[in-house]
Amino acid sequence: MRLLRSTDLALRVLMRLAVAVDGTPTTRQVAADMDVPYTHAAKVVAELQHLGLVDARRGRGGGLTLTAEGRAASVGAVVRTFEGDGDVVDCEGPTPCPLSSGCRLRGALRRAQEAFYAALDPITVAEIIADPTGPLLLGISRGPQAG
Repeated sequence: MRLLRSTDLALRVLMRLAVAVDGTPTTRQVAADMDVPYTHAAKVVAELQHLGLVDARRGRGGGLTLTAEGRAASVGAVVRTFEGDGDVVDCEGPTPCPLSSGCRLRGALRRAQEAFYAALDPITVAEIIADPTGPLLLGISRGPQAG
């Protein structure tokens, strides 16, 4: 299973904010730190804010902070939210699979997907920034930037 870019970025943003020692980084700073386009980061940050995991303030003295809910958030729940409820394979898509009426693969893949999420459910954002990850995240942080 491969995560969507937005899911990957959401997890990295949460991790980056969990180790923020440079005050409140802006979305632009986080995008630069993660080497992703600002527009993509802005969409992900907006969704994280909507979920109550990130607080985003505009203007002078503004920036991003991880909320208590964000720190305690289940990685599995974040992944589920960003990935959606879709199946691993699209059996009913534009070209429906001719095996769909008697196929066992779809159910097996659904169980595997749920096992994947279940393995991530007990892991929190706070736990995934423990050493050695936290110091690595601090190393990529560029700190406050002008502009």
